[in-house]
Amino acid sequence: MESSTPARVLVVANKTAATPALLDAVRERAARGPARFTLLVPNTQHGLHRVVDPEETGGEEATAQLERALPLLSAAAGSEVTGRVGVADPVAAIHDALGERPCDELIISTLPRRMSRWLHIDLPSKARGFGLPVTHVEAHARGDAAEAPEQRSAVAV
Repeated sequence: MESSTPARVLVVANKTAATPALLDAVRERAARGPARFTLLVPNTQHGLHRVVDPEETGGEEATAQLERALPLLSAAAGSEVTGRVGVADPVAAIHDALGERPCDELIISTLPRRMSRWLHIDLPSKARGFGLPVTHVEAHARGDAAEAPEQRSAVAV
């Protein structure tokens, strides 16, 4: 039974927010039926900021990722994609986003397994705990994951 109400899809990404793998996944999801996409970029911290107080530091890097990715994701989706910067912890960021605006499904985009902190903490499995369908897109890059060509590996979990 197909609904005319667009599905609400929360896309969770940071360094991979503008990669071909994620753009392909959004394009494929949009082709399956009406959907509204929101990009969530957790405010990931580096160095001592991760230990001291990650919530108190600026989100310049996350905001830059958001601004770079939104036009590309909107083109892939065929409609405007909205976005927001979340807290540093990706599980907490998803929780907060779902509390503010419920969604019907999640797409989580990560760096390759050998480089991904999100896969190290098993974010796709933890996200399943929200009771929504989760599609995991893993970037496979040579060199810098945010810039290099990649292969796509999307798995619904």
